[in-house]
Amino acid sequence: MTGVEAVRRCLPALWLVLAVGLAGCTDPPPGERALRGLPEFCQEVLPRVDAHLAGLQQPSGERYGGTAVVGWVGELVDGMNALVSADHGAAQHQTFVNLMTLIQFDEALEPRPYLAREWELSDDATRLTFHLRDDVRWHDGEPTTAHDVAFTYLRATDPATAFPNAAFWERYVAGEEGVEVLDDHTVRFHLEPHAEPLDPWRALAIMPRHLLGDVPPAELGDHPFGTRCPVGNGPFVFHEHRPDASWSFVRNPDFPEALGGPPYLDRYVYRIVPEEITLLTELLTENLDLVLTPSPDQAARIAEAEHLELLAFPFRSYLFVGWNARRPQLADARVRRALTRATNRRQVLDAVLQGYGQVANAGVPPFHWGYHSGIEDALPYDPEGARALLTEAGWVDRSGDGIRQNVDGEPLEITLTYNTGNQQRRDVAEIMQAQLREVGVAVQTQALEWAALVERVTTPGDRNFDGVVMSWVTEFKVDDRDLLHSDNADQPYGWAGVRSPGLDALLDTLQVMVDREEALPYWHRYQERVVEEQPYTYFFFPERLAGVNRRVQGVEMDARGEWVSIADWWIPAESRRGR
Repeated sequence: MTGVEAVRRCLPALWLVLAVGLAGCTDPPPGERALRGLPEFCQEVLPRVDAHLAGLQQPSGERYGGTAVVGWVGELVDGMNALVSADHGAAQHQTFVNLMTLIQFDEALEPRPYLAREWELSDDATRLTFHLRDDVRWHDGEPTTAHDVAFTYLRATDPATAFPNAAFWERYVAGEEGVEVLDDHTVRFHLEPHAEPLDPWRALAIMPRHLLGDVPPAELGDHPFGTRCPVGNGPFVFHEHRPDASWSFVRNPDFPEALGGPPYLDRYVYRIVPEEITLLTELLTENLDLVLTPSPDQAARIAEAEHLELLAFPFRSYLFVGWNARRPQLADARVRRALTRATNRRQVLDAVLQGYGQVANAGVPPFHWGYHSGIEDALPYDPEGARALLTEAGWVDRSGDGIRQNVDGEPLEITLTYNTGNQQRRDVAEIMQAQLREVGVAVQTQALEWAALVERVTTPGDRNFDGVVMSWVTEFKVDDRDLLHSDNADQPYGWAGVRSPGLDALLDTLQVMVDREEALPYWHRYQERVVEEQPYTYFFFPERLAGVNRRVQGVEMDARGEWVSIADWWIPAESRRGR
């Protein structure tokens, strides 16, 4: 039987239907049927989870109970396997729902204890020691220990695992020499001094050594643990996964009181609904309690509905046009600055996002501690200033046809490329096309299928594009070396191909400065240098949107993610499904 059957909760089967049958409660199917067809590993593991849960007492109180259903367009790719998953939704479920990280970030984006109760960094910043809690158990009852942390690190730094964020460990000592288990609840890592050494530990969920320790690293990606029978240690216990349809989780009554105790919800269901229109309809008709990332043009309908609340919060992505500085017409930074000055980015923000966002000037998000507010007006919309820069760079309308030419008579022509099916990026390209024409730049737009676009912009050499409309999601530890450092100009993410010794020096320096106060002036200089070089025309940091049924209380979302407060979600008894 499954965990929810073990505690015999009387809950509606929301993962089977949308709204049919919500008025009644039925006993869950027998355990034999739930296990039928699962891999042998799962048939061994899940009964142990059920047995552990069966021996636990469920919490009581007016806030405990009910089911919340979240809808989003995408599957949780690779599920709860933190060692191989690169999917945002999956990572959110790993860190806030099913598993635990060593630390979390608080509302001010400062580290706070989670699985680790405390830590210390040596004076020379070469040893990082974590002291773990001793009251956290895996959902099968086994204790979570320093051995699990060391195992997770060893697998994440093993190239055979293909951990998707290998840059996390660039300045950590890899392999056995990099980690020591001092006792069951103390683990030490060896590293080179560098900026934000704690950051990887708020992003990487710890994995269970007792279940995966014998799995070869190269086989972890295909192991059934991730999507068929994950065993976590977080506030919610995995119940069921129906591929491309839903995931369901139930409360972990064993979650430590010192960390907030068991979550209020009996059950949490994540539904995969590929169509945005269907998502909105399901939210409006109360078949879904939360819908993530509705489009800006849906925001008004959500805000107008009395039973719904629209949330808007900052996120770690930005939209930009990346300029290929290898192209002769884009090699001069004055031209690139002119293209930005000639574009009314505030107008684009209002048109494309209906104002849900902030104009960007570099890739450091506004909530980052190193953000430089002093550059916000560095490149305002200024067509006359753009014309002056283009003339200074040698581009003049020599033929009288309204398009500028260089001294050899070659016209200033640019093609803006974006991916097919992305209306937002198409709108940006077409607005930019019209506005640049006003300053004498001829712009063509081109749509390519996503795979073809990626191949074109990432293939080393003189990449076959002028400008590309793209977005980028940065980590809280901002590191733009892959994007803008000369050493990486011929690597896949070196779209711009800008080679600037001054920019390189700042990028290198920022990554080895441990003290934030000392580093802040360098962060400001870096962003000023980005404005000067203008490898991209940065458009905006969009706000993330969510529609929430008001019956679900305690929902908070911010730059840390959509599920950051899920353990505190609760539903008044009179509003719970199935009454």
